[in-house]
Amino acid sequence: MATLFISDLHLDESRPHIVDLYAALLAGEARDADALYILGDLFESWIGDDDDAPLPARVARCTRALRDAGVPIYFMHGNRDFLLGADYAARAGMTLLADPCVIELGGERTLLMHGDTLCTDDVDYQKFRALVRDPAWQRQFLARPLAERRAFAAQARAESRKHTSATQSDIMDVNQHAVDAILRSHGVRRLIHGHTHRPAVHRLDLDGRTATRTVLGDWYEQDSVLKVG
Repeated sequence: MATLFISDLHLDESRPHIVDLYAALLAGEARDADALYILGDLFESWIGDDDDAPLPARVARCTRALRDAGVPIYFMHGNRDFLLGADYAARAGMTLLADPCVIELGGERTLLMHGDTLCTDDVDYQKFRALVRDPAWQRQFLARPLAERRAFAAQARAESRKHTSATQSDIMDVNQHAVDAILRSHGVRRLIHGHTHRPAVHRLDLDGRTATRTVLGDWYEQDSVLKVG
C-alpha cells in the first residue's frame, strides 16, 4: 500500500467539481492507503470551526468516513486554512500536524511542510503571515460575527489575487537558501511540500549528498496526488 500526499485543493463552493474529486478520492483510492497527508490549503478559506456553511460539513463527513474505514488522516495548516482548529479536526477525523514536521516514510526521515515559509523573498507576504498567525489577532478575528469573517475572507482572497498578479513569479517561489537551511536543521535529505502550485521533483546537492524536494500540485483544474510506497 502507498502513503498519499495532497495539498492546495482550495475547496470552495464555487468549484463543486473539485469537491467531488476530493470526495471520490476518499471513497475510492484512499481506502487502500496506509495514510493520507493533507499539507495545507484544503479549503480556499477558513473563517472558523463554527462556520455553518454546507461545504465544511460535507468535507468533514467524507474525511471522517475515510478515518472510520481505518485510514489515518493528517492535516497541516496552509496559508488559507490556518484557522482550522481542533474542533473541526476532530469532527473530520484528522490529526493536526505541526509545520514543519518529520516523519518516517519508506525507511527515510522525510520533512513535511506547507511551503509558504520557504518563500522568503516575498517580504510582503511574510509580513502578512506573521500578522495573521499571531494568537491575539486570531482571537479577535474569531470573536467577530460569521458575516464579518466571511466578508474579510472574500476581501483577503481578492487582495491575494492582486498581489499574485503584481508580483514576479520567482519572488513567490521558494528560496533555495531557505530550503537548504531547513533540510540541514532537521538532518534530512527529503522534503515534500505544497503552496507554490509548481509540481516537480527537484534534485539538489546538499553538502555533497543528493537531496530531493518534491512539490505537490494544486487542484484548481484537476486532482493531484503523490503516492509513495
